[in-house]
Amino acid sequence: MTNEHIALKWFEAFNNHNLDNLLNLYSENAKHYSPKLKVRQPETNGLIVGKNALRVWWADAFKRLTNLHYEVTSLTANNNRVFMEYIRKVPNEEEILVAEVLEIEDGLIVASRVYHG
Repeated sequence: MTNEHIALKWFEAFNNHNLDNLLNLYSENAKHYSPKLKVRQPETNGLIVGKNALRVWWADAFKRLTNLHYEVTSLTANNNRVFMEYIRKVPNEEEILVAEVLEIEDGLIVASRVYHG
């Protein structure tokens, strides 16, 4: 799978709220940084590590935000990362411009970093 294909699978899984398919794209000890994490779970300082932590984080998001959807605006991929730009859409909330970097090794995401515009 190319890194661009991994990113497209990521969006597909996320937009379908398919937690298992989303987690299958990550390595066991993947790291994830997000400003939303920093707000909702201040003790993490915005960083979680490992599939179990990712599962808890996204399961909560999917439960709270049943209509959460990401609209892809740009993907730029190279040999070991994908830079993704998208619009976070939730009904009755302001849209948020998001940039996210996926670091990929051996076909799995080892780190992801989210930036809000």
